[in-house]
Amino acid sequence: MTEAWNAVELVEQKLVSWSKAFIQMLPNLALAALIVVLGWLLARLARMLVSKLLQRFIPSGTLKGLISTSTYLLVMLVALFAALSVLHLDKTVTSILAGAGIIGLALGFAFQDIAANFISGILMAIQRPVRVGELIETGDHFGVVQRIDLRTTELKNQQGIQVIIPNKDIFQSALFNYTRNGTRRVDLQVGISYGEDLEKVELITLDAVRSVEGLLADEPLELFYTGFGDSSIDFELRFWIAAKTQGYYTKQRHLAIKAIKAAYDKAGITIPFPIRTLDFGIKGGQKLDAMLRSAGQAPTKQG
Repeated sequence: MTEAWNAVELVEQKLVSWSKAFIQMLPNLALAALIVVLGWLLARLARMLVSKLLQRFIPSGTLKGLISTSTYLLVMLVALFAALSVLHLDKTVTSILAGAGIIGLALGFAFQDIAANFISGILMAIQRPVRVGELIETGDHFGVVQRIDLRTTELKNQQGIQVIIPNKDIFQSALFNYTRNGTRRVDLQVGISYGEDLEKVELITLDAVRSVEGLLADEPLELFYTGFGDSSIDFELRFWIAAKTQGYYTKQRHLAIKAIKAAYDKAGITIPFPIRTLDFGIKGGQKLDAMLRSAGQAPTKQG
């Protein structure tokens, strides 16, 4: 009985001690609760103000949401750490910070590709090298941008297939934006016969292309002879159009080729095709018809 009574007294003493400590901590608990509530209200206010401020400078809704949410969490963490300090739990705060640092380091190594895509997405949202609706080419991918978030960019290629590209691949690779400047140059390679008058061909070609609708009048229309081909004199024709869709670009090339062919047919200008000469002589120079005539005139032996 004595041992049982001693145990009961010990429990009573502990309960009394804890009750006194709780009563002594009541003011600090109330203050800590007040700090948490005020921190929550301040965090909501900060998130709202940051969101409104970012609307003027950052058009990306995803990035705005990330920054405003991060601001909210930062204010809440400060309030929680302040509340723990009021409760004299400074060692707990230090342990939490140390643990968070170790966990963050481990997660950084484990998910470094995701982190790289995430950071690339943030930088892309700030610099805006691509926008929704633009025609771009990056790596082996070519298409219209459909969606941009903080981890991936979605394209729709010319076959209508959805292509999802990690932002890291776009940020670290060469990027061709065919829409951003508003104009695009069309280059055509053409060959004409060696017997044609080059000045005449140039005038007829330029007049034919000028008749195509959609050419930009304030941009140059140029023709440059580029070399002597195997069966033609080659030249490059350059003209500018508005940077719209890839289908529009293809259509303008199509119309220009039709106009040039029609003009050449009307003017009698020849677009040659490759010609190959067969040489049957050991030393060269002997034609096939001459060989056949020689063979036909050769005397036959009589038995």
